Order: sequence, then C-alpha cells, then structure tokens
Amino acid sequence: MAHRHPGTARRSAVTAIGALVLAGLPAAAAADPAAAAAADPAPSTGTAPSAAQTLGADRPSPHLIGALQRDLGLTPDQASERLVNEAEAGTRAGRLRIALGDRFAGAWVHGDTSRELTVATTGAEDVPAIEAQGAKAAVVQRTLADLAAAKEKLDAAADRVRTLDTPVWYVDVPKNRVVVQATSQEAGTAFVEAAGLRGADVGVRVTQVRPRLLQDITGGDAFYIEDSARCSVGFSVTKGAQGGFVTAGHCGDPGDTTTGYDRTAQGTFEASTFPGEDMAWVATGDQWTPTPDVKAQSGQEVQVTGSAQALVGAAVCRSGSTTGWRCGTIEQHDTSVSYAEGRVDGLTRTTVCAEPGDSGGPYVAGAQAQGVTSGGSGDCTSGGTTFYQPVNPILGDFGLTLTTAAARTTTPAPQDGTAQEWSEGRVYEVGATVTRDGVRYQCLQSHQAQGAWAPAGTPALWQRL
Repeated sequence: MAHRHPGTARRSAVTAIGALVLAGLPAAAAADPAAAAAADPAPSTGTAPSAAQTLGADRPSPHLIGALQRDLGLTPDQASERLVNEAEAGTRAGRLRIALGDRFAGAWVHGDTSRELTVATTGAEDVPAIEAQGAKAAVVQRTLADLAAAKEKLDAAADRVRTLDTPVWYVDVPKNRVVVQATSQEAGTAFVEAAGLRGADVGVRVTQVRPRLLQDITGGDAFYIEDSARCSVGFSVTKGAQGGFVTAGHCGDPGDTTTGYDRTAQGTFEASTFPGEDMAWVATGDQWTPTPDVKAQSGQEVQVTGSAQALVGAAVCRSGSTTGWRCGTIEQHDTSVSYAEGRVDGLTRTTVCAEPGDSGGPYVAGAQAQGVTSGGSGDCTSGGTTFYQPVNPILGDFGLTLTTAAARTTTPAPQDGTAQEWSEGRVYEVGATVTRDGVRYQCLQSHQAQGAWAPAGTPALWQRL
C-alpha cells in the first residue's frame, strides 16, 4: 500500500484498489474464418495469417500458460487453446458487429477454452447469419447503443449527486442490462431514479465492498513518486525519440519526479489525468531503455506484440510490484467507478486480484496489451475485483507509441478523426474506415496500428470493403 504523498489529494491514504443484409459483411466474412483469412492474402507470402498468428496467440509464453493454469484451473493444452480461440473470436465478433449495425447488442466468449462465442442482436432475423460465422446467437431487448445511453444517464447523474454509496456502474453485456453496485437497495434505487431511469432498465447489486485505488522499464516493476508513494510500471512507450512508460493517473501529477525499482533517478510525469480517466505517462532518462517486456513469474518476462482489445469473457493477466503475476477474466468494459478521490469512467472490470502498490501495472491478454491497473476490492488471498484503464485511449490521448516485440520507430498520426489513409501508430476503433494502396478497409478490433499490421495482411484486424 502506498504512503500518502504530502499535499497531493490523488495519492491520499486509501487502501487502493428485416434479414441481416450482408452488404455490410463481405462475402469472405460470411464464410468460415479460414476462408475469410485466405480471401485477402498478404503480399509477401500469398497467404494471410490467422487472427491467432497476427496477435501472437499461437506462440504464448510458458509463463503466461503457467499463470492461466494456476488462476483459471486450466491444463496447459486448455490454456493454449483458449488463447487461440479468443484471438479468432475477436475477429469474428468484429465482422458481425459491423454487419449487424444498430442491432448489435454485444459479444462475449464462454467456457474453459473460450470455444463458444456469443453475439447478441435485437433482431431474430439475424440468427442464421450469426450462426453462419460459427457463433451462438442471443436475441435480446436492448442494443449496445441503448445500454450505453442508459449508462451515460447514470454518468450525468453522478456529476449532479455524488455518493460513495453507489461506487460502481457498468454495462453487463451478457445479461443485456446496466448494473449499479450499491451499499443498499435504497441507495441504488435512488441513483437510478436520479438518472431518470426505471428499475426495469437497471439492475442493482447490493454489496458492502468498495473499490479503492491500488496505489502504493519492465511492466510490473515498482517505481517511486517524489520518494514517497509507490506504483507499478505499465507498458513502455515512446513519443518521438523520448522513451518512457504509461501508468495510472492517480499515481502522480505532471512534473512529479520518479525513481526506479532500484531507487535511482528515473523520470518525470509528463501528463496525467485523474479523476475522469486514470492515465499518465512518465518520460524517462537515457539510462532507461523501453522494452516490450512485462514481468511474469519467478523473474521471467513475457512480451507484448500489440494492443488489440480483448472481448468480455477473455482471459487476462496482470503484473504488479506487490502481488506479481495474476490472471482472471474480463467481466465488463466501459465501467464507471466512484473512488473516494473522484469518479473514473471507461474502465474494464476483471476477476483478477490485486493489492495496494499494484496500481499502474500492465494487463495482458495473450500477447496484447490491454490496460493499466486502476483500483479494486479484495486481495490476492481471498480474491477480488480489479479495474483497469484501457491502454489504447492512453496512447491516443497522449500521442504515444506502444513498444512491442515487432515495433518500429514512428510518430503516431493525429487523433482528430480526419485521417483517411491508414497510418502506423494511429489508434483505430471498431468500424473505422481507412484506405491503403487505393483499397478501403474497415477496422474489426480496436488497436494501435503497427508497421507489421498493414490492413492487406491482417484480416484479423481489417476487412476489405
């Protein structure tokens, strides 16, 4: 647990933590995944890589496999199969999300090996097309846009009436509803009513558990802020020629100095946002070299190869300077959490345990960077819930490039939404359209573009229009 940084509120002494029209779905996508991959071949080899190959899920680190065995109760074969299935499911879900359009209601994976992909829709007529992609169809009442709009009403209500009796609210995609976590039914109901929503629209989960900030250049290493508080390094990044790392915003203010795990001079917080979001980046001195490495078990390391966002239900592992390498699953994206220090929106909720001092540490799904630890509840003895700040918004907001095992030095394109030509270093969201060599493509999975991930050779991330 971090000690209070004198005079800095953010580091206060908390204990942390009609029929589906396939015009929007190319013919290649309507076939099986292997056929889809072969439909847009990579120029160099004549055969496009599968999603698992693109995202590195087919060659997992033994330290990742070991942690999934321990924390999810899997055999080595199950762990390996799960990572491949989750990579392939992300691509199929992206295709179906684009094809379903306004009727899309979310997607998630299920089972020990994530073999089952479920895609939800509000149109029963979409079931055959979903099943044709090898997914299970769920026909529900509310679209994902409807759920997001309801959550936005809760966000607005929280700005007007702030209370720690309703510390968490989120979109629960598998249950097709918005959920408020409250200390009592009365508090949850009052919050829902203040948002102008009905009880039928929002579920209230009563619990006395309150999230707290997990406060206290290899991802997961300890670093110290102003010789006082301790947090964990997230992922190595660059901005032009300047190296550094991302971490949680509540760990430091712009201008705060840091020392590394060995207590030698390290760097300075260049930018930090908290509350609202929980993101920061630290520019480090020349003696600190950015690497794609994240600390795993027993002093070993795993490497990240990109930042493709994982689905709900996917396995995810976290590294931190207090509790080390821990795994669990993703429960919800776009979660809002009210800490004592302020509200943070857009977090991802997980079953991974964490403890004070783990704040800022990296989350990895397979070989893909996911985010940095914000806060949570529980501990790594009894288990708990932890939230992370997704990494792609950090990269986009601060103009940073993630350091990966296949990285090239590049300057990210401006994140102004106006660029049409595909650009290395730019963060792309699902549905974004680009051109490359005169051909139009649409994004299937949120990620930061890399030189090795040009659209023509990565059908896991892009579909040709």
